[in-house]
Amino acid sequence: METQDIGTLIKNLNPVNGCPIGCDYCYARRINNRFKITPDFSTPVFMETRLKRIAVKSAHTYLMTSMSDFSCWKPEWREKVFQIMGENPQHVYLFLTKRPQLINFETMMEQVWIGVTVTNQADKNRILCMKKHIKAPNYFITFEPLFGDMGPVDFNGIGWVVIGTETGNRKGKITSDKTWILNIAEQAERKGIPVFMKSSLLNIVGSENLKQELPASFCKH
Repeated sequence: METQDIGTLIKNLNPVNGCPIGCDYCYARRINNRFKITPDFSTPVFMETRLKRIAVKSAHTYLMTSMSDFSCWKPEWREKVFQIMGENPQHVYLFLTKRPQLINFETMMEQVWIGVTVTNQADKNRILCMKKHIKAPNYFITFEPLFGDMGPVDFNGIGWVVIGTETGNRKGKITSDKTWILNIAEQAERKGIPVFMKSSLLNIVGSENLKQELPASFCKH
């Protein structure tokens, strides 16, 4: 089966670089240190010039936080970014956080999607916190890296689900189990929610179970 790399469907645009959370499995910190983007990844830096990439006529879907957590953005950074996004409504904009309880924010921009990262059952409270603290037209959940069985998940109000396993060579690396993945996918499907399984899951779930679906509103390029 030919799989799609999510990076070819969604572009990374990172106006903020850096995150103080310090996850053991953080790929962004490794990228920052490898390419020496900033001297201290634990201190977020606003890189406003990157926003120039938005000013193109062709529509794209952008992940705005692959090198940061939305909870770490200063209010003035957020205000500037959303101002420019409002001037460029042809795109779809995705934001991810692990700490939605620290954000009190509201947007009615239809092209904005707010998501939380959930890696295990203890993280599931982030879903409710997201909907409580961040008011937005669209929500999604990314179960990546998936570290255990999730049990029942509250998918009410969720418009998209992403599932992925841990990659890289970290000591203590956990590979997702097929039953964990299918449990999430089956619950989402019953709610009519599109599911995107990262290509790294192909060898775990098999081609017959791999789903790579996007919301209809996402811009394909």
